[in-house]
Amino acid sequence: MMPRPTRRDFERLLEFRVALRRFQRWSEDQAQAEGITHVQHQLLVAVKGHPGDLPPTIGELAGYLLLRPHSTVELVDRAAAAGLVERARDPHDGRVVRVRLTEAGDRILQELTPAHLARLNQLAVVLDDLVTQYGGQVDTRISRI
Repeated sequence: MMPRPTRRDFERLLEFRVALRRFQRWSEDQAQAEGITHVQHQLLVAVKGHPGDLPPTIGELAGYLLLRPHSTVELVDRAAAAGLVERARDPHDGRVVRVRLTEAGDRILQELTPAHLARLNQLAVVLDDLVTQYGGQVDTRISRI
């Protein structure tokens, strides 16, 4: 049985959640400065970060973005209308539609990514500090969630 969380546990959890939310808010502002929504930015990252040789399908994107497929279709429609992505038929199965970045989408992503990686490293330091302060027990608790 896990011990009951202490006040300090909640303080540490709050510290992490605030740091995570600050990152998210900053990321939203960065996307807006590039003329896209934060959800479009997440879509571009999902397309670019998709593993393998073929671009992702709508279903794969829905999984990455934690959206329903019909919501993902709407997001892709808006991003395509903005010139950020384009649909392409799968070369092996014409029934499958894949989504790839346009040159404009890739350019925006290249602009946003270096600062995001730097900020993620800062967030990792915050998390590492919290784990260290907690005495290394965070790993055990997180693995049980």
